[in-house]
Amino acid sequence: MKSYFDKTHTWGRIWTVAALIIFLLVPVAFSIHLNAWPKAEYFLKGLASVAIIFYPTAFIEVVSYAPLLGAAGTYMSFVTGNIANLKLPCTMSALETSGYSVSSEEGEVISTIAVAVSAMVTTIIIALGVLLMSVTGVIQKITSPSSPLYPAFQQILPCLFGAIGAVYFYKYWKITLAPLAVILALLAFNGGMQVGILIPVSVIVALVATHLMYKKGVFGKEEPAGETHE
Repeated sequence: MKSYFDKTHTWGRIWTVAALIIFLLVPVAFSIHLNAWPKAEYFLKGLASVAIIFYPTAFIEVVSYAPLLGAAGTYMSFVTGNIANLKLPCTMSALETSGYSVSSEEGEVISTIAVAVSAMVTTIIIALGVLLMSVTGVIQKITSPSSPLYPAFQQILPCLFGAIGAVYFYKYWKITLAPLAVILALLAFNGGMQVGILIPVSVIVALVATHLMYKKGVFGKEEPAGETHE
């Protein structure tokens, strides 16, 4: 596995840097084509307003998501995006179904496959959606405010997370109390807080609370993380 992880980190770093370069080349290409370059003072002012939120969030997401996604899954997830609402739920569902822990060799393989399949399915769905929008206009019709299906499309993510979370809340209800309380408190303070902040915070709170409860013997002979194959 050492050789596998060495290659994973090597290629993961290469593709991560390559993706960053490609992303940055898009605005550079527009600036070259239009011969319009942003002034440094405006660029830094705009960067400062988002960096104060997204830079700490990016660090927290890497620290909290990596142990759940595995090595290869982490690199693929951060290159392809949609981690919180697609890659992470797919990985957790695959690991839960298989019964393996992501820290095991089998779990590493399963998480990698789950992220890869999720990325491919997402690409296919987006391509089909673009095709339907540009050719038939079906998407615009069923998602327009006048459509009877419009309310359903406003609840896609809550339904996704609700269906996944309900299973874990039922099985590990003791662990869910602390993160749920913190999330509700944060939302009561700021109802518009982003999911990218809420999820990492809840993960950290859950880890700390679970560790403290384990030390105090709250779980008894139970396995707080569920039975998994190592």
